[in-house]
Amino acid sequence: MAESENSNSVRQPLNVDAEPLKLSELLDRGWKIFEEVDSTNEPLGSNSIQVKVKRGVQMLEEASRMVAQLDLFSRNEELEEIATADLKYLLLPALLGALTMKQTTRDKRLEIVQTARAYFMDFLRRCEEYKVSQFKLPDSTGEKARPGSEDGNAKANSFPGPTNLVAMAAQRQAKIERYRQKKELEAKLSDVRRAVESGQADDEVTRDFYLLNVRRWVAVCLEDTESIDQEVEILKKMDMFKENAPKQPTHPPRPPMKPFILTKDAVQAKVFGAGYPSLPTMTVDDWYEQHKKRGVLPDQGVPRKPTAEDHGDPSETDEEEKEKKVENDDDESLLKARNWDDWKDTHRRGYGNRQNMG
Repeated sequence: MAESENSNSVRQPLNVDAEPLKLSELLDRGWKIFEEVDSTNEPLGSNSIQVKVKRGVQMLEEASRMVAQLDLFSRNEELEEIATADLKYLLLPALLGALTMKQTTRDKRLEIVQTARAYFMDFLRRCEEYKVSQFKLPDSTGEKARPGSEDGNAKANSFPGPTNLVAMAAQRQAKIERYRQKKELEAKLSDVRRAVESGQADDEVTRDFYLLNVRRWVAVCLEDTESIDQEVEILKKMDMFKENAPKQPTHPPRPPMKPFILTKDAVQAKVFGAGYPSLPTMTVDDWYEQHKKRGVLPDQGVPRKPTAEDHGDPSETDEEEKEKKVENDDDESLLKARNWDDWKDTHRRGYGNRQNMG
């Protein structure tokens, strides 16, 4: 086996003088790259992470080719017949599918998830042949109708019958059971991993460690396969929508419009203005001088209160003069005013008026 590993090893493209990697080294390095990518806090789409992903995929693909050439696994043998050192190579398709799912090329997303599903299905079929654990193998094409999915009967989807409800309940129960088994396997793995990494584990503990990893990855691949089937359905619908979507006509760019004022006519714009505050066009002094020239200031032509002199009535003029003299305390005017008041007291109004027959 060592000779086969040396003959089917990978040559480093960057350094020709470096020793070729053995099969176990390829698996260990690819597995380590996956754990680093899966636990990193960096964005998955960053350049450094994608370089790691691509390098890990290349290593695991080369390791898978070497395993196929060595013919390590056969359908005619049982799980107990596999050597402990070869058990870990059962994980190659699962690790390849998981690393493939880490690729973030948006234009090739459908191709990426379909490739990852093929790796997962290869791993699950091999685990089913060796009876690693009890599970139901998913549909190979991924097009099998799931409970509540589109199956050509819109009415049945809107109102699921008893058959669909039973299938959905069974699917939910299977997910719960897989989750419980996964947590139990992870708890056991954490205990066994310390002994294996310390190098103090015997063959039985090492074999148990790899079998626990394989069973854990069975649960992971079943979950990822269901997620991929849902994503593939969405991606295909998106592609159909893009193909059938009407193309928007391209219009030439419109030139920028000049500002304008909404008025009925130019006269209205002159009377009511532009409709927004405008800057002053003259100072207060300029306004005063302009109105002074026109003669419209208060002391230049503003009409005063009309007087009797303006009308030319002599009787009203006399009355005004009498009032002025009384106001100025003229003796003669005061005497006349008092005599007139006394005469009015003894003579009624209209006395001596023969025309009114008084």
